[in-house]
Amino acid sequence: MSSEHPNATDAVTSSCTSPAVPSLLLAAGQFAVRESWSANLGQARALVDRAEAAGADLLVLPEGVLARFPKHEQHRAVAAAQPLDGAFVGGLRAATAGKHVVVVAGVYEESGRGLPYNTLVVVRAGQVIARYRKLHLYDAFDGGESARMLAADEIPPVLRLGGFGISMLTCYDVRFPELSRLLALRGADILAVPAAWADGPGKADQWELAVRARALDNTVSVVASGECGPTCVGRSMIVDPLGSVLASTGHDPGLILARISHRQIDHARASLPVLRHWRFDVLATPRPSDAGPRHV
Repeated sequence: MSSEHPNATDAVTSSCTSPAVPSLLLAAGQFAVRESWSANLGQARALVDRAEAAGADLLVLPEGVLARFPKHEQHRAVAAAQPLDGAFVGGLRAATAGKHVVVVAGVYEESGRGLPYNTLVVVRAGQVIARYRKLHLYDAFDGGESARMLAADEIPPVLRLGGFGISMLTCYDVRFPELSRLLALRGADILAVPAAWADGPGKADQWELAVRARALDNTVSVVASGECGPTCVGRSMIVDPLGSVLASTGHDPGLILARISHRQIDHARASLPVLRHWRFDVLATPRPSDAGPRHV
């Protein structure tokens, strides 16, 4: 992290893996997102450089790192949105050019439809190789995300990285277990979860519970990056396929790393074969975003 964050921390957890066993070094970086996209880009670039220097294969940054506004001014995110070929994503592309590490980060994407999308981009070697627009908007507790963002209806892609299937969720998505199950059934071994998890009574515990449950439910590793600004819990973590936390951080800006191998994933799936025992189909047909509960 940059020198303006003297409390930034690094933690590294490595499993004992043979060079013959495919593995990835996973990283999650967190920082306090500001109103200025250029200041945020600087913080993101610093984390990219640190992850690259550590030998990370995948770096997950928080949700909405383009800008963050005070709670009563969150409507300003609409005006702050940029296209994916704009300056902020262009800066992320430049930050990864010539580097090995693949970066997942959240931005506000201009849609041409009045409100922007809350979008994740996957950037590798200077190019955007995938994007995911958030399905579940945070209209819960005291959130009102649908007033300033559009809900999308596309399932996140599953990408291949070093022999592993990688997919992604955005923050509130982690509360919906059917989406994680669908991605696991489509070949995801690792889920990247950028978040700006709002603080409040019990919220930090809910965050950890949801992240660990999605890992255990589906025998996948989860790399969850939490924004650590004044209204968010931080608490980034990397979780193994049996729900154990391999690395975690508190509320200070920092970077955590942990290694996951196919041996760990294969062992988890042999011991806990939930992906063979499941009995109910999960259909990739999102309901309308304003649909109420289904009564049967």
